Amino acid sequence: MTLAAPEFYTAPAAQLARRPLNIAVIVGNRGFFPKHLVTSGRETILQVLEKAGMNAIILDANATAFGAVESLKEAQATAEFFRAHRDEIDGVLVTLPNFGDERAIANTLRYADLNVPVLIHAFPDDAGHMTIADRRDSFCGKMSVCNNLRQYGIKYTLTSLHTVDPTSESFANDLQRFGQICRVVKGMRRARLGVMGARPEAFKTVRFSEKLLERAGISVETLDLSEVFGRIERLNDDDP
Repeated sequence: MTLAAPEFYTAPAAQLARRPLNIAVIVGNRGFFPKHLVTSGRETILQVLEKAGMNAIILDANATAFGAVESLKEAQATAEFFRAHRDEIDGVLVTLPNFGDERAIANTLRYADLNVPVLIHAFPDDAGHMTIADRRDSFCGKMSVCNNLRQYGIKYTLTSLHTVDPTSESFANDLQRFGQICRVVKGMRRARLGVMGARPEAFKTVRFSEKLLERAGISVETLDLSEVFGRIERLNDDDP
């Protein structure tokens, strides 16, 4: 006999899977690199997120220089904005249309203290546009950002390619995978897992620590198998 859940019941994970993800966006910038790349890169990323069905949570373009983060003051302002939307944010996308300022990006994430998945993206350079007017150098900027995040103890996710066109299929796949990571993290936080019965004596491969799960915010509720069988026995064949 299959025990069906009441029709009105919707699992939190299912609710999360249906709603659009809210992604906080940090646009990096470094002073002596071309500013027009920051402006156009910001617009491109927002269009890509919209196409992917994700909501962008980003500071107004006029709130900081070129709508990006470079200085300590801009990092503080962006972090404050993110904290105000803490309960909405599922993940953070850091994008580098030029080299970017690694300290400002790391400080933004530290001050915001969101504790959500972070994806690091860097725009690729065009071999035909490597003059001072169009050179990005996001390749090196990404390494600097990641190095600082490791020093700060902030975990992050990388794209499949070190630098990637955000309008490409490769980045679309990266974004989809990142979205799945965000959903899993959001769904497992403060989760309550039910365990029916004890572990089979012969299978130590399925052992786990309830204390470690609890430390991660996941509670485990146990139910003896005899209770399960007893409840089943008391059911009538026509019970819903």
